[in-house]
Amino acid sequence: MMQQKWQIECVIYDCDGVLFDSLEANGRLYNHITVSMGRGPLTSDELKYCHTHTVFESIRYMFPDNEILEKKAVEFLKKEVDLRDFIEYLKMEPNLIKTLDMLKERGMKRAISTNRTTSMKHIMERFSLRPYFDMVVTALDVARPKPAPESVEKILKALNVHKDKTLYIGDSEVDRETAFSSGVKFIAYKNNALAADALIEDHLALLDYLSDGKHPQG
Repeated sequence: MMQQKWQIECVIYDCDGVLFDSLEANGRLYNHITVSMGRGPLTSDELKYCHTHTVFESIRYMFPDNEILEKKAVEFLKKEVDLRDFIEYLKMEPNLIKTLDMLKERGMKRAISTNRTTSMKHIMERFSLRPYFDMVVTALDVARPKPAPESVEKILKALNVHKDKTLYIGDSEVDRETAFSSGVKFIAYKNNALAADALIEDHLALLDYLSDGKHPQG
């Protein structure tokens, strides 16, 4: 049976778990914060939560009903933590760059919508990703981060693309909800537990779902 091809003009990526295997990096960061605040390391449920939410949501989750410790942790993060120390533990997913190049050849826009904050600029620089994306939206760029639709809507407006010709690639329930609330197609990456329009286990597999009928960019 032939695979259905979609007319897509814009592909939006989540960062953690999609562009990068970042579980180790996030675990090291949040464990550093919790231990420095005098509590034990993250539980598996805490790591799962922190992996998909903003850093401030994560800190609040790690110190529930303790506003003093929460504020102390935020101050520690801002003044004592260099996020670049943890970026070295990120592992870029296979075939990402090759896929991004092929999307450009087909004339498609490429963007990132992530709940990361200040660390995203360091990631873009360390891995030389800026030439590969037309737009990056972090939790700092919107009033309501994912799963609210604001980040995706911001991208659609700036890049002048319609939601019907846009798809979002993510690996978490937060990503699925973001795509659903935005009205764009959703592809699950390496997570068959998510309800999605398609599942891919490798970035190059995305191309199987895309029509190449659009003329390349000049």
